[in-house]
Amino acid sequence: MTFYCIADEETVRGFRLAGVDGQAVGSPREAAAALDGAVAAPEIGILILTDVVAEGIRDRIETLRLTEPRPLVVEIPGPEGPMQGRKGLRQFVQEAVGIRVGREEAD
Repeated sequence: MTFYCIADEETVRGFRLAGVDGQAVGSPREAAAALDGAVAAPEIGILILTDVVAEGIRDRIETLRLTEPRPLVVEIPGPEGPMQGRKGLRQFVQEAVGIRVGREEAD
């Protein structure tokens, strides 16, 4: 099983440098088409989307999570950081590990 990224151009480029294929999208319509293609590809086991892209196709993401055994959908913050009201990566790590990581950022 492989990873696949659906996100903005910058994020997809970064994942490609790490060996993860992906598709850059600029609209919910493009994101929905990319999602359909990823779901149809049996080798894709983990699908990485930025939170902004996922928000544009939220209904489809939730339906996929509830009805299909794969791919596992993982949402990450995009280059502009987490969406308003969402936790950042630092917060997730701190909660999972139980220790403070790095310095605190002001809101």
